[in-house]
Amino acid sequence: MGCGLCEVWCVVAHSKSKDIIKAFKEERPRPLPRIKVHGVKPTSFGLQCRFCDEPLCVAACLTGAMHYNDEGVAEHDAEKCVGCGTCILFCPFGAIQVDRKQGHAVAKCDLCVEQGEPACVAHCPNRALYIEVDEEEDVPEGKPKKKEVP
Repeated sequence: MGCGLCEVWCVVAHSKSKDIIKAFKEERPRPLPRIKVHGVKPTSFGLQCRFCDEPLCVAACLTGAMHYNDEGVAEHDAEKCVGCGTCILFCPFGAIQVDRKQGHAVAKCDLCVEQGEPACVAHCPNRALYIEVDEEEDVPEGKPKKKEVP
């Protein structure tokens, strides 16, 4: 339905306070949502990292800031990022954004790993967003192996 609650809860999940009121009224700079709702009602979709099997952002990264974690998921290390934007150019989905407000060069979905479930999925009122885990792969407890978010 394109309500945008996924964007709201993504901001809250990446805020310092983790409180919806404080995140929007008091925290500056406010974090960027790692998901963006696009479309014209009644058709809409959430655009975010698709966690590709062979991500071009990782291959294109000059510093190793975009890399595979121990579970084989592409993630971003803000400490290594120099802000060249190569990952943004190579992402075929446009899911990586410039995020200079937070002191990071880019922002991309991190699946809210610290929370266990992505905030966008947990708070979607119509359950339009979901996580699909490949059960054939060995998935450590609490860590995603391969996820697809439509």
